[in-house]
Amino acid sequence: MKKAGFRLQPVLELRRAQERTAALAAVQAAAAAARHEQQAVEVAAALSSAAVPRQLDGATFVATMVGLRALAADEVDARATARATAEQAEAVRAGWTAAAQATKALERLAERHRLAAARAELAAEERAADDVVTGRYRTSRREEDAWRD
Repeated sequence: MKKAGFRLQPVLELRRAQERTAALAAVQAAAAAARHEQQAVEVAAALSSAAVPRQLDGATFVATMVGLRALAADEVDARATARATAEQAEAVRAGWTAAAQATKALERLAERHRLAAARAELAAEERAADDVVTGRYRTSRREEDAWRD
């Protein structure tokens, strides 16, 4: 008897490949989010450690304030970029979760198919054994009947 293969095996392999791709994308997105967060922390540290000179003339004061304002704007931009990258990483991770769930569902179907095939094979073996036993019984009954006649 020909064994029936799992018909959705190509789809399962495709889903596994999609899950691996999504996992790699999630790792890359998380690394990018961590990198942007680190940059934001560094800009914030630079801003907090910036010192205003003690003696300032008018031009130096204006230049210092412009520099500090630019650094503050860089911090705001870095925080916004870090936040956006973290949100993107979360969306990519959610895509990975969805891909994993789709793969898991097909893996459960494949496992059910494998168990059903194993049960069918076992039942076929039992029927074959029963046929052998039943055939022997019929043969021995015929021989007994022949002796009685």
